[in-house]
Amino acid sequence: MNAPPRLALLYPGDRAARDRSDPKASRLAALFDAFAAAGVHAEPAVYHDDFADEVRAQLERVRGVLVWHNPIEGGRTRARLDALLREVAARGVFVSTHPDTILRLGTKDVLLDVRDLPFGSDVHRVADLAQLREELPRRLQGGARVLKQHRGHSGIGVWRVQALGGGAYALRHAQRGSEEQRVDLETVVHTLAPYFEGGGHMVDQAWQPRLAEGMVRAYLVADRVAGFGHQAVNALCAEPPGPRLYSGPDDARFQALRQRLEGEWVALLQRRLGLERAALPLLWDADFMLGERAPGEPERHVLCEINVSSVAPFPDAAIAPLVAAARERLLS
Repeated sequence: MNAPPRLALLYPGDRAARDRSDPKASRLAALFDAFAAAGVHAEPAVYHDDFADEVRAQLERVRGVLVWHNPIEGGRTRARLDALLREVAARGVFVSTHPDTILRLGTKDVLLDVRDLPFGSDVHRVADLAQLREELPRRLQGGARVLKQHRGHSGIGVWRVQALGGGAYALRHAQRGSEEQRVDLETVVHTLAPYFEGGGHMVDQAWQPRLAEGMVRAYLVADRVAGFGHQAVNALCAEPPGPRLYSGPDDARFQALRQRLEGEWVALLQRRLGLERAALPLLWDADFMLGERAPGEPERHVLCEINVSSVAPFPDAAIAPLVAAARERLLS
């Protein structure tokens, strides 16, 4: 009668990792320890499509599951996993983040949805290669653009394009280790073509010149800021990208951003996307660039992307509020 609530932490791994199911060997080891200290039985749910049925049976025996799984792992999409998560959620298991929430919040399309909000920017949907070939050169006359695949991670499928004149373009991939190339328009189109296969599309966002001043990642537990990550040099800058340095929610440098998020912006985002508070991820993050502003105006933050599928690493400061929020949902 007094058994602790059972929670699964799902993350990808192979057969050997599932057979071990060792919390200490996981990148979530500190979180497992924190749940145990809070009286929650947290168990590993190592996932791979090859043993999806085993994982489904496991999840049907727990009260909730927190998920860390990228949109693409080992060349495979989340299609089978998302179907599984929808099944167990329909049976009453609490799932964070639910796949339907990811589709609203955790793809690059969110930049289109919020482009007229205070943290939005000049963004366009590019449906196919014909539209890319026709519209991109015209937009590049106003400055560099960043083309982003609809759903990805780790900078994969994110490209900066800049017109150099004389039919030449600078093209840089955000994936770590990539170098800038000097190409023609047809090479740009050919390079981006794979992202349109199978009905895919891209999101075209105006380049933010102040990106060289750094990017701030705000980590949230539901609608409260739980910490920050600051990266001084981003992968799309000419210099090699630097590390992301983590801090707690009280970091003095980012209090204006925190106040905006907690006081207005998260609520605006929920209303725009039709998300109730209960549907918000228990752990998610939003990347903000510094936007251009006139002298004397307050700092402007521009949304770059929202990460929901696999938020790790995260600040230590996020662990306690995450555990408390998960425990509350399990006991409700």
